[in-house]
Amino acid sequence: MKRDFRSLFSKPSKPDSRLHLYQLLRFVLLAGLSALSIALIIQPVRAQSTSTPDASPAAVESAPQPAVPVRTFALPNPVPRPPVVAPGTSGQYVLEFSRSPVVGNRLRLESIYDEARLWFTRPRNWEPKSVKLQLRYRHSPALYASRSNLTVLINGTSIGSVPLNQPENKIGNVVFDVPTRLIQDYNEVTIAALQNNSPTCTQDPYDPSLWSEVLPDSKLVFDFQPQPITLDFSRYPYPMFDTLSLEANQLAYLLPTTLNEDWLTPAARLQTAFGRVAQYRSLDTSLVESLDQVQPNQRLVVIGTPATQPALARLNLPLAIQNQRILDGNNRPLPEDVGVLLLTTTAENRVPVLVATGNSAAAVAKAVQFLVQTPDQQIGTGNIVLVNQLNEIATPPVREWQGYLPTVDRFQLRDLRTYDDKPYDDISVRGSHAPALEFDFRALPDDQLLPGSSMTLRYSYGPQVNPLTSLVEVRLDGIPLGGKRLNSVNGGRHEALQVDLPANSVKPNSKIQINFRLDPRERRSCSRVTDQQLWGTIHADTQFDLKREHVVRLPDLKLLQSGYPFAAPQDLSGTAIVLPEQPKAADVDLLLEVSERLGRLSRAESVQLTVHRPSTLSEEQRQQQHLIAIGAQPNFPIPEAYQAQSFALQNLFSRQWQQSQVQAVPDVEGVVKAMLSPWNEERVLLILTSQTDAGLKPVRDLISQDALFYQLENDTVLISANKADPSPYSAEDYTLTFLRQSPRREVATTGLADQVSRLMRNHWFFLAPGLIAASLLLYGITQFYLKQFTGQER
Repeated sequence: MKRDFRSLFSKPSKPDSRLHLYQLLRFVLLAGLSALSIALIIQPVRAQSTSTPDASPAAVESAPQPAVPVRTFALPNPVPRPPVVAPGTSGQYVLEFSRSPVVGNRLRLESIYDEARLWFTRPRNWEPKSVKLQLRYRHSPALYASRSNLTVLINGTSIGSVPLNQPENKIGNVVFDVPTRLIQDYNEVTIAALQNNSPTCTQDPYDPSLWSEVLPDSKLVFDFQPQPITLDFSRYPYPMFDTLSLEANQLAYLLPTTLNEDWLTPAARLQTAFGRVAQYRSLDTSLVESLDQVQPNQRLVVIGTPATQPALARLNLPLAIQNQRILDGNNRPLPEDVGVLLLTTTAENRVPVLVATGNSAAAVAKAVQFLVQTPDQQIGTGNIVLVNQLNEIATPPVREWQGYLPTVDRFQLRDLRTYDDKPYDDISVRGSHAPALEFDFRALPDDQLLPGSSMTLRYSYGPQVNPLTSLVEVRLDGIPLGGKRLNSVNGGRHEALQVDLPANSVKPNSKIQINFRLDPRERRSCSRVTDQQLWGTIHADTQFDLKREHVVRLPDLKLLQSGYPFAAPQDLSGTAIVLPEQPKAADVDLLLEVSERLGRLSRAESVQLTVHRPSTLSEEQRQQQHLIAIGAQPNFPIPEAYQAQSFALQNLFSRQWQQSQVQAVPDVEGVVKAMLSPWNEERVLLILTSQTDAGLKPVRDLISQDALFYQLENDTVLISANKADPSPYSAEDYTLTFLRQSPRREVATTGLADQVSRLMRNHWFFLAPGLIAASLLLYGITQFYLKQFTGQER
C-alpha cells in the first residue's frame, strides 16, 4: 500500500504508534534549528555583568595568607646620613612661548573679549629669585586704544595691563615683573584681551577687525638658585625623574662587564617603569661605560652585582663591599636572595646615582622588581632598602586597559576617568562661549562597534536661555552626532538626548565633546553681553550602551600606536624582546627606547617584560608570546623573519621585495616591519632592523619621537634621516616610506560563541538557502527511516 505525505498526519493504526515519536522528533529539530538561527542573526547573546565594582576579583577579600617570615639584617652603626646632591650655581632660564603646541606661529585673541591660557611648571629644586614675563604682541589697527588692552594674570592674579595703542604693523613689547610668591609647582598664564573698535559702542562682537596676536618669541625669564636635594626613596622616582622639569630628563645606564639576560631584563623593566612615569614628558637615555663619562645634568643608574659592576667599588656606598660581596652591618655577606637598593652621588656630589644590586642575579632582579611594582615601591624610604620579599601581583585580564572603555557593554560617564585619573562627576559650564566638555572615549584596539550602539546624554540647563538659538550637541572626534534645542525658557532638569554611535567610528584615540550653545534671551546694546547667568550641567549618569565585537586584523603597524598587541595584557607579560647573541650598544639603545615606549602605552601595577637572546628563547615562548626582534642584519636574532616572501634585507647590502632584488650602498635606512609569527599565526613578530648599526639610529628616532611614531601604518616602514643631525622636533628631517606587503588576517579575541555569532551575522544571506537545504536534508533522512520502520512493521 502506498503512503503519501498526508498520511503521516492521519490517525495511525495501532501498529504505527511509534510514528508519533519520529514526527515529534522531526518538528522539534526543525523548530530548534530555526529558533537558534534567528537568535544568532538578530542579536548575539551578551553576558552582562550584574556585579558591582566592589564584587570584582580585586575587591573580594582573599583568604588569610600564611605569615611571611620576617628577616632582618644588621645595618651600619651609626646609620650614615642620607646623601645630598650638591646644588649647582645660580642661573637664568628662558622659557619661550613657542615651546607650547597651543601657540604655534601666534596666539590669536578675537571678539570683544577673549582669553588664552598657557601652563608651565617649576622644577622641584628651583628657588626663584626673580621672574619676568616679556610679552611681544601686535593688534588690529582698527582697535580704539582707550577701550582696548591686554591683561596678564599668573595663577589668577593680575600682574599688569597694556593698552593696545600700537600703530599699524608695529610690534609692541612690554615686560612685567612677576612676584616670586605667585610661582608654584604648576602655573597658569592667562592673557585676556578687551577689544573695541569704537569710542562708544562696538556693535558686532564677531567683527573680523577685533583681533590681537601674542607672538611666539614672548618669554618667561627665570633667575633661580638651585637647592640641595636629599636622596630618599620616599620621593622616588625623584630625583631620577622630575615630572616638573622644563627640560628633558637625562638618564644614563652604566653598562656591565657582560651583557646578558641578568642585566637586559631588569634594565628594560626599569626603563618601562620610567616610561609610565614620563607619559608625555621627554626622557633622554644614554649608555656609559665608566663613571667618568657621566654628565653633570644626568642621573646615573647602576644595575648588577659587584662582580658585573666593578664601578660600585668607586662609589661612596653606605654598605661595604668585600670580595665582590655586599656586607651587612656586621660585615657578613647578605643572602643571595636579598635585593639591595641604594641612593648615592658621584661627580663631586653633583649627580644622583640609583644602585640596584645584590649578591646574585636573582637579588638584582628582585631589587629592580621592587621599583617597578607600584604597591611595593610606595613603602620605600631612606637611602637603603633591603628587599627580602615581594608580593606576587597577578597578571591583569587581557582586555583590562586603564584609560580605555570598560569591558562591560552598558556603563555611565562616572565609570570613565578624568585626565588626572578620577571618576567623572556632574560638570557645569557657564556663559555663551563656554568650552565643551571633552573626555576620552577610547575603544580597545580590538573593539569594533556594531550598529545599534547609543549614548543617552543626561543634562540640565538654567532659565533665561533663548529657546530659538540655544542647543546642546554631541560630537565624536569633532563630527556632530546629534543635538537638541533647549526649548524651555524656565530651564530643564535632567533631560535626555539619545544619539546613535556609528558603527566602527570609535577608535583607540577617540574623544567625545559635549557642547552647550547658550544664547541669552536679551542682548544689551553697546556693551559686553551679559551671559554668566546662563549655565548647563552634564550629569555623571549619562549612559552608554555599546554593541561590539572583538576582532582585529593583523599585522598592522597602526595598532602599535596604542601598544597592541604587545601591551595586552598591560603588565607586558605576553611580550618578549629578542636581541642578538652578543648585543651591541646600538641594540641596547634601541631596547631601552622600545621599553620606554611600551611603558608610555601601558598602565599596570607591575612590569613583566622579558628580554632574551636566541640561545635563551624557549620554544614555548616562541609559540605563546608576541616577539620584538632587534638587531642589524648580520646579527639579527630571528633569521626566520627574512624567509618570508616580503621585504627583507640580505647579505652584502642586498634588498629583496617579492621577486625584485637590488644592492644599495651605503644603506643606512632603518626598517620597521610587523608580520605574523612563524610559530603562531595569532601572535605578532615586530622586526626592528637595518643593514648596519648606524641604520638603527633612525629606527630609534621613529620609536621615541611622537611626530614620527604616530604616523605608523601598513605593515612595513622604511625610515632614513635627511640630515646628518636631524632635529627631534621636526618630522620633515626624516623620510618615511610605507609598504603593504601581505594581506591581513582576522584574529578573533573572544570565545567560540561570539565567533559563531559574528560568522552568522556577516553571512546572513546564506541563512535562507541554508535553512531550506537543512530542512530538506532532515526531511529526507526522516522519510528514509520512516519507510524503513513501516516496512519492518508490515
